[in-house]
Amino acid sequence: MNPRAEASTSAADALTGPGTVHEHITDAIKAPDLVRLDGDVVLARFETMKVYAALGAVRSLLRRGRIVPGQTLIDSSSGIYALALAMACHRYGLRCHIVASTTVDSVMRAQLEILGATVDQMPPSQSLLLDQERRVRHVRRLLADRPDFHWMRQYHDAVHYEGYRECADLVSGALPEGPVTVVGAVGTGASTGGLAQALRASGRSVRLVGVQPFGSVTFGSEQFSDPDAIIAGIGSSIPFRNVRHELYDTVHWLDFRHAMAGAVGLLRQHAVFAGLSTGAAHLVASWEAARDPGRIHLVLGADTGHRYAERVFARHAEAQDMAALRPLTIGALTELRPPWSVMEWAHRAAPAGARCAGESLPGPVPSVELTP
Repeated sequence: MNPRAEASTSAADALTGPGTVHEHITDAIKAPDLVRLDGDVVLARFETMKVYAALGAVRSLLRRGRIVPGQTLIDSSSGIYALALAMACHRYGLRCHIVASTTVDSVMRAQLEILGATVDQMPPSQSLLLDQERRVRHVRRLLADRPDFHWMRQYHDAVHYEGYRECADLVSGALPEGPVTVVGAVGTGASTGGLAQALRASGRSVRLVGVQPFGSVTFGSEQFSDPDAIIAGIGSSIPFRNVRHELYDTVHWLDFRHAMAGAVGLLRQHAVFAGLSTGAAHLVASWEAARDPGRIHLVLGADTGHRYAERVFARHAEAQDMAALRPLTIGALTELRPPWSVMEWAHRAAPAGARCAGESLPGPVPSVELTP
């Protein structure tokens, strides 16, 4: 067979074989790669996990008539949600405006702009609280001038839970029957909470383990300071309504160096290049699995390690040995101490500092049919 004919045959096989030809990149990248790590620890490695949140939210809002094609969607983001929302808008003919954290780098900003999003980036700040408050104030100013914009409110609107039902179906089909422990960075709450809620609704026994940085108000560690870890998107200095505290069985708090040890260890031991929040979850899951053998532990890997190349991976010689690290087991938040603490949350309500005041949602706009 001549080379040209062979190449044509190979191309045809690629289109008609067992794989799927996706209609849009969001379908191709939303599903995780499931990789077995040690024993019963399985990693769900995403390129950009928040595609599930953004795509599910946009589809739901279109179906319910809360947004229409051509409308501008606006939100605040420190990174991967911005890209996920821009891709969802690209797919469904919507405009996108991002109020970006000071931590959004030039590579991310370039991707957003090429996708057609407009970007307002906050000035440099040493305070995550100031950065988040500036972003929210700026969004509100824009909405006052442009009431036709739709504020996605990734931190507060429960519509972001909806996309994780599809993820739960995929995970359930791939994992053996039986109980599972889901381990992941809490962040906005939609990924860990949405996945655990959907798995529980299917009848599976699920233990939910949340990972937090020190300095986050979400699970009551705001009295500590660890800006490197909190900026990674696994915690917050302001309350998030989408964090449903009663869903969580256990909470771990880790500092930056422990998360770094988990990320470098994941690459060294398993050749998986993933982000800082994945590293933190990997370390936690390894410790949890050693205490509960025979139970599947599912680690949520939210993104790849590219954003952390300089801050984490270039410093790999500094990384601690995971096997030597142990948490302090505590019974109350008053006992919380860096660099690593663990507490049985046992479905408690939110601590006082993490409770949200009431806030109304924008009103609906005319209904449309969603184009497949």
